[in-house]
Amino acid sequence: MTAETFNPDTDLMLSRRVDVPREAIWRAWTTPSLVTQWFTPAPWRTLACEIDLRPGGLFRTVMQSPEGEEFPNAGCILDVVAGRRLVFTDALGEGFRPNAESFFTAIIELEDDGDGTLYTAYALHKDAAGRQAHEEMGFTEGWGKALDQLVALVKSLD
Repeated sequence: MTAETFNPDTDLMLSRRVDVPREAIWRAWTTPSLVTQWFTPAPWRTLACEIDLRPGGLFRTVMQSPEGEEFPNAGCILDVVAGRRLVFTDALGEGFRPNAESFFTAIIELEDDGDGTLYTAYALHKDAAGRQAHEEMGFTEGWGKALDQLVALVKSLD
């Protein structure tokens, strides 16, 4: 994604420099047993994760609210640049099969930044209403807290 393609009317972005290596962040994003440990902001939990890390592959999570309600999410991986870029969407299912409903497409970009990483996450929505709904759900706070959890997990693995 570039500044030219980012649309503030329909897209959300979280960009932050973190003090862990890019390769460690990539591992946390692409290893299901690690994703379940950080993906949803506490007190939410990720109960399950399945990743087939290739274009057309499955990206699936099951999130659980603090009240115990489960929220399965399944989508399709669109792009993989190992260690640098992961793109997935719920608009398509595994094998690029269309889904009935779509909420967003996620783009995760990682760049080396000194002894850390510039982490940028985009959430692309089909319209301004989708963007606003995601923002009102707490995109910035929730994705920021999940990133904090990812960083803490990576540091604990060293």
